[in-house]
Amino acid sequence: MTAPRVVIADDQAYVRIGFRMILTSGGIDVVGEAADGAEAVTAVRDLQPDVVLMDIRMPTMDGLEATRRIVRETPGCRVLMLTTFDLDRYVYDALSAGASGFLLKDVTAEHLVAAVRLVETGDALLAPSITRRLVEQFAAPVARGPVVHGDVAVLTPREREVLTLVGQGRSNAEIADDLTLSEATVKTHVARIFAKLELRDRAQAVVLAYETGLVAPGS
Repeated sequence: MTAPRVVIADDQAYVRIGFRMILTSGGIDVVGEAADGAEAVTAVRDLQPDVVLMDIRMPTMDGLEATRRIVRETPGCRVLMLTTFDLDRYVYDALSAGASGFLLKDVTAEHLVAAVRLVETGDALLAPSITRRLVEQFAAPVARGPVVHGDVAVLTPREREVLTLVGQGRSNAEIADDLTLSEATVKTHVARIFAKLELRDRAQAVVLAYETGLVAPGS
């Protein structure tokens, strides 16, 4: 298996050094570092990494704007946000902009390595319970109950059902159990949903499910 290629973007040098040591010891190739968002955008453009570990709050250009630019300019690169807070408005905005998930900076070494490998595969909704709680707090409220977004209308009833369960943070195995389907069938439905709605990964699917009213806070 080819090792994921990673850029670490954080304005604190000791954080970059620590993460580099952890990732390198975990068999992951750290190809570059950046001290702010502008440097991160340039590093991604020049180095074409698979994953960026992106701090949210940095000088010159913050991680949110850097994420927007990276997702737009280098769609094959996944962005994994780093934050000291587990409920941060900027994290939700970054997920909406195309980030694949987020981690707290006090993440364990094992979780960090596993998260980078997971994000690199594209099957990413990291820390689903935390992400779901964050989306519930900040997603645009739906005034009159579930409303089908125009894009969501292209889905079949079964695909809409699967998207709803994805939005609730369910894994493919859990969805298969809930709907009495094989896990392979669920994976096919998820892939079709992503293709039809032009979603990068499960993180964006969760955001869309809340913002379209398919999933309501607390459901």
